[in-house]
Amino acid sequence: MKICILFKDFAIGKKFSKNGMPAKSGAEFHADSHARFLISRGHDVSIFTRKKYFFTKAHENWNGIDLVRLHGGFRWSEVTLRLLTTHRDFDAFYIIGVPKFAVWAVKAAHLLKKPVTMCLTINEEIFSDANNWRTKIFKTCDHFVAISNEIKRGLSNFVDENKIVRIPQGIDTRKFPKFDENHRRELKKSFGIDPESKVVLFLARISLRKGVDTLQKVWTQIHEKMPSAKLFIVGGGFSDLIEQLKNFSANVDNSVVLTGEIDDPAEFYQMSDVYVFPSRHEGLPTSLIEAMSSGLVSVVSDIGGCSDLIFDGVTGFRVPTEDFETFARVILSLFDDVEMR
Repeated sequence: MKICILFKDFAIGKKFSKNGMPAKSGAEFHADSHARFLISRGHDVSIFTRKKYFFTKAHENWNGIDLVRLHGGFRWSEVTLRLLTTHRDFDAFYIIGVPKFAVWAVKAAHLLKKPVTMCLTINEEIFSDANNWRTKIFKTCDHFVAISNEIKRGLSNFVDENKIVRIPQGIDTRKFPKFDENHRRELKKSFGIDPESKVVLFLARISLRKGVDTLQKVWTQIHEKMPSAKLFIVGGGFSDLIEQLKNFSANVDNSVVLTGEIDDPAEFYQMSDVYVFPSRHEGLPTSLIEAMSSGLVSVVSDIGGCSDLIFDGVTGFRVPTEDFETFARVILSLFDDVEMR
């Protein structure tokens, strides 16, 4: 089959945006992995996305993927023209998220009598009651994929529930194996940390959406009770927030370690005692799945996406969003209870 994947941004050529955020989002990894999976099964795949940077090519073969970048101001006409001329032989269309230009792909697909599947990966993509013209067109897709129960419930308010299937994204668990206490202690030594000290890990993008402001309040309370503990913040993010966190670390005896973006974070999961995730909104958080695969006990916000993975007191602990006192209390109790960890 020849499959067209449509996605808002597919960052090739830049690792970070001007604001310091990593240029490639979790949803882009989602698009990339889907494309590679389909190619491995013998399908031909094209990705249609926005042309964000002047230096990127409008059309190229990128690692086996036919990559088409659509020019700003003309995307609606360009995508329609391509689908009716140079790329008219697609068998199916797969839209990830709700890129505005994809409405014209939906209309072209209907004209060509080809099926269209839309996958929503975050809660903000759920259709609103505004019911604008784009939403009306998106609702005519043949199938919808929701990666979490919350997204599925939200979608069911707008489209026939029989068209919706919940398919959570996954990880390669071989890359995030479980580990024992001896291995954890040795890793701490390799990072220059006393093996008796407790380590809390936050591995996610550094943004307010991920709750880094709540995290600072949590750590202030933990540091007061256990000054020897360390907080590792692994990931890239907004430059101003990173500077704020560096200043915060200086105020808590440099007990906060910022690593920046890490390509292979497996050792950080293995070195840590507790994973903390005070995010405000999630689709289905990949980093939480990685932490769980590594056998790392997790304390997370009680939000959709997390609730698909964490059954409170069974597979981890859910805490009311922004309740930094409860976050701190649960983490400190886990420090004292190796069996519960």
